[in-house]
Amino acid sequence: MADCRITVKTGDIKGAGTDANVYIILHGDQGQKSDEKRLDMIFRNDFERGSSDTYRVSDIDIRGDIRKIELRRDTRGIADDWYVDVVEVEHSSSKKKYVFPVHRWISQAHLIQEFDCCLPQNDPHPQQRRQELVKKKGLYKFESKNEEGLPPQIEDVPKEERFSFDYKLEIFLKETSKNTLALILKSPKMLFWDSLDDLTNIYGGLGLPKPAGWYHWESDVEFGMQRLAGCNPAVIRLCREIPENLGVTDEILRPVLEGLSIKKVIKQKRLYIINYEVLKSVNDKVCAPIALFFVNSKKEFVPVAIQLSQAKGEYNPVFLPTDPKYTWLLAKMHFNNADANFHQSCAHLGFTHLIIGSITVSTNRNLSPSHPLFRLLAPHFLYLLSINSLAFTILVNPGGWVDKTMAVGRDGMFTLIAQVFTEWRMDVDGTLPEDLNQRGVSDTDALPNYYYRDDALLLYDAIKHYVTTIVSAHYDDPEKIRWDDEIQAWGKELVAPMPEGCGIKGVPGNGSFRTVDQIVQTVTSIIFISSAVHAAVNFGQYEEYGFPPNYPGKLRGEPPTSKVALDEQAILDQLPNKASTLSIIDVTKLLSTKGTNSLGDFEVPYQYDPIGEMADKEFKKRLAEIGDIIDNRNKTRRAEYTHLHPKNVPNAISI
Repeated sequence: MADCRITVKTGDIKGAGTDANVYIILHGDQGQKSDEKRLDMIFRNDFERGSSDTYRVSDIDIRGDIRKIELRRDTRGIADDWYVDVVEVEHSSSKKKYVFPVHRWISQAHLIQEFDCCLPQNDPHPQQRRQELVKKKGLYKFESKNEEGLPPQIEDVPKEERFSFDYKLEIFLKETSKNTLALILKSPKMLFWDSLDDLTNIYGGLGLPKPAGWYHWESDVEFGMQRLAGCNPAVIRLCREIPENLGVTDEILRPVLEGLSIKKVIKQKRLYIINYEVLKSVNDKVCAPIALFFVNSKKEFVPVAIQLSQAKGEYNPVFLPTDPKYTWLLAKMHFNNADANFHQSCAHLGFTHLIIGSITVSTNRNLSPSHPLFRLLAPHFLYLLSINSLAFTILVNPGGWVDKTMAVGRDGMFTLIAQVFTEWRMDVDGTLPEDLNQRGVSDTDALPNYYYRDDALLLYDAIKHYVTTIVSAHYDDPEKIRWDDEIQAWGKELVAPMPEGCGIKGVPGNGSFRTVDQIVQTVTSIIFISSAVHAAVNFGQYEEYGFPPNYPGKLRGEPPTSKVALDEQAILDQLPNKASTLSIIDVTKLLSTKGTNSLGDFEVPYQYDPIGEMADKEFKKRLAEIGDIIDNRNKTRRAEYTHLHPKNVPNAISI
């Protein structure tokens, strides 16, 4: 007979705590099991949300190791639901510890193995596992949020996804709205800006620093750097030929190409392009521009031509850096208006929040919490379904923030995402090395100072190594992949047409996994998008959007149609009004705030088995090394790029 010390961690989820009576049975490796023991601490309200409670139980007649536990609760008390994170058991005499990750709601008795990490074909309790997945499929149901063809989302957010964090966020959003309204009411001139100084003075009233865009919004070099290190850094492409509908010639461009011909700079890989043809059919409130960028002899990346709509013509001139100052500035503002709307629609909402949201639903529907891949992916889904639901309620709702501050509006945003989703591929757009190769931007000599590319590759490789370590250990025989019915069902649903599946193109193996490499590529892409990509497109929003002339989401005037010289008033006439500006500042500041743990520092640990613990330790070590590399790079960069520093990259899309 022996005593054991049992520690129970209740999850930090709304409603996770219980007032019910809780019982445990310990099972040994030789078939013995203990009597049922009630876990109760006298004079303490135990099993509260986010709490750890420790109990000493006596007379445990188990020789050898403890290999599983059986947890149950009754239905007594007002609140009997109970969500458990993990249970640890320690022998009082040997001091040997056993860990039983749970990460479930406990209702009827549930058996949990040590480490709770195995493929379905190896689970000693297959019926319990199958029943649990049937129940989860009833909770995690797909729903198309509108008829425009967006990636499907969750029908109703299950209670296990409602962590305390998102409730704090909802309160904060409401408070910032009150603050904005109060500041507007105090303003003596409520509607429009009298001068750029009038706009500048607002930051002191809000108690905020001036955004980075305030300092350099007129600079061509910084305009170019927005493509390489701004919040929409994955659209620039190598220009291999000039589009027929772009009205440029050698005569027009030679003065801004340092006297070189278009043919020569293309051959030298010094000319790059962004073509927003996709915007032409969204609505008439945002232009569909084409812009050329040039790597000059100083290795600076600068704009050399902007055409604000797709068709050449007398009233659609090609604007150049040699044009009158405010005319060129206004052309850049309208290009950035298009860029910003694409950023918020596709780079941010569509292909981080929504596409990972659909993958999160499918993962919960098809992979048991005991599956090694579920344990690998789960930390990178934390808060996401709840955040997405909140966004549709507060930001992307009809008449909400997007309708008020973005030119495309909510409907145009959905139309744009749906158009891009028809072409988006996980093995290209969602796989960083292939994406860089397809866009022709992998060559560091040809395109220097592409900070996003350089830092993102470090994180991608680290994530891929981490994933490979775990996946290859569990699938050391290809037959294990073939006979894993959960991963095959998951892959099938990832590619299945909407709304029955995620409708994702380019999933390796077309969702029918046969090799470790296919699984590694898929899981690496999911984790990379959930962490690094979202960090890159999200956390620079205040610095870019916070000063509207720098990166306007919405403009009040028409794009310029001639090269007539303009003045500062022409800029002011296009800026959003005070109410919209203050709302943009408030919300982008909030969205740029990191409120959760850094990559690798998991809020809820899932890796407890020896394979996972080793991989986790190596991952943390590599992330620390990457942090040092980026710190050293930033010492010699034109400006620090910190969005992909591991300490600034959250594990999941948590805001």
